Amino acid sequence: MTDIEQRVLSGELYDPNDPAILALQTPAIQTMYEYNQTRAGDEHRATLLKQMLAACGKDCYIEAPFHANWGGRHVHFGDQIYANFNLTMVDDGEIFVGSQTMIGPNVTLATAGHPVLPELRAKGYQYNLPIHIGQNCWLGANVTVLPGVTIGDNTVVGAGSVVTKDLPANVVAVGSPCRVLRAIGPNDRRVYRPGRVIPPELLATLEQPNY
Repeated sequence: MTDIEQRVLSGELYDPNDPAILALQTPAIQTMYEYNQTRAGDEHRATLLKQMLAACGKDCYIEAPFHANWGGRHVHFGDQIYANFNLTMVDDGEIFVGSQTMIGPNVTLATAGHPVLPELRAKGYQYNLPIHIGQNCWLGANVTVLPGVTIGDNTVVGAGSVVTKDLPANVVAVGSPCRVLRAIGPNDRRVYRPGRVIPPELLATLEQPNY
């Protein structure tokens, strides 16, 4: 990693229009554009995804189109991650997504922030803070996750939520700003939605819970 890219990821203020930064950023964006032109089922799509992301585990899939400031260069995926269409990753900072996480349509993961001081913003300065999303999470449609947030394993974030602060593992959280609604617990092993019982034969195939 170059010194200039370390500065981008450091959390310190920097000028994103520095030519040295743009020289790193532009090729990654071009690869993302190529990915977005592929058709569903095109085997080349998986190859491009591994080229774009900083790390990409097995059986990951992002529906096209998706958008990323650095074309996914600072994104780290575990295994078996699925992201629906119009995923936006403001990946000026690093984004870590744990295995088996599902991401709904129109989700935004934004690592970039700007100073409140108008004079600094007028000069284009920004800073970036990493986002960490645990394993087996579910982010519903139109969720926004802001810079520096960590979401714990197994947590469900309801559609339209704006996550401004860390969320613990094994909870359901909703709202803007997003708050914990309840813990995931034994009743969730009985019904998958109100009035609908999980078939016993399906339950028998599941591992014991870690919550």
